[in-house]
Amino acid sequence: MRILVLGAGGIGGYFGGRLAESGQDVTFLVRPKRKSYLERNGLAIHSENGDFNFNPKLITRDDRAEAFDVVLLSSKSYHLEHAIEDLQPFIHHNTVIIPLLNGIAHIPTLQSEFGKSNIMGGYCVIETTLDTSGEIVHTSTFDKLFFGELNGEDSQRAKHIAEAFSNSKAQFILSNNITQGMWHKYLMITVLSGVTTLMHAPIGPIRDSVGGTQFIESLYNEVATIMRAEGAPLDNQIVPKYMKALTQLSYHFKTSMQRDMEKGLNIEADHLQGHLLKLADQHQIQAPLLTTIYQNHKVYKEMLQ
Repeated sequence: MRILVLGAGGIGGYFGGRLAESGQDVTFLVRPKRKSYLERNGLAIHSENGDFNFNPKLITRDDRAEAFDVVLLSSKSYHLEHAIEDLQPFIHHNTVIIPLLNGIAHIPTLQSEFGKSNIMGGYCVIETTLDTSGEIVHTSTFDKLFFGELNGEDSQRAKHIAEAFSNSKAQFILSNNITQGMWHKYLMITVLSGVTTLMHAPIGPIRDSVGGTQFIESLYNEVATIMRAEGAPLDNQIVPKYMKALTQLSYHFKTSMQRDMEKGLNIEADHLQGHLLKLADQHQIQAPLLTTIYQNHKVYKEMLQ
């Protein structure tokens, strides 16, 4: 099985690296600058689950290569248009694309570009970042990647991919309810990224402040209401489950959006909070907390100009 990973950053580099470590045929589609760095230094992963350093197979959008069997698409949402253009030469009618973007709005776009049958569902649960030297730092023991058919079918191709991914040190998990999992993660990341960026604090001080837990729960309920109106298959107890999980998060836990804002980088506010507010408007749902959070993001992005 020939696997193409778009990007060699914290997500693509980690999971693609783990697959390469297990003996899979993995190629990374990267920008010329990243390619030059990796050719000089190799791809390094630092993790409690085991360090790994190797010389990866690399291509850029201008290189020629045969089409791939499986693609792991790990770009940011604001790079999706360019990612689609970069991938086009390496896709054939049987290529399976597993997107790992946050949110849900990218699925119809990818289905329109590559064909509905070529797109699986996917998401990951991991904390990684690139350090200042360009190496991947995995900052927790969680490294789960979920994938599966969007219609819930227990297909042969999904089983074949699961078998290929099975010997990795990372956890690649085949799900027959991937759509629910994607919506659940969307709910969680919308709320946690929203409160941490609004209040410019890790989750601990927010959670421990007077009224902080109630604010988070109110936001969870507001977002879940929008999602259910859209037909999202949320578990009836998902908000209580996430509120219980909130108590287990590290006091110093920060979301990736919060870290990006602290670095003055672009953020995925339009793809996450912004998309949900469009859905709220379509369903005539008032969302004052989410609106406040998104306004904060808009001000931040305006100041980046």
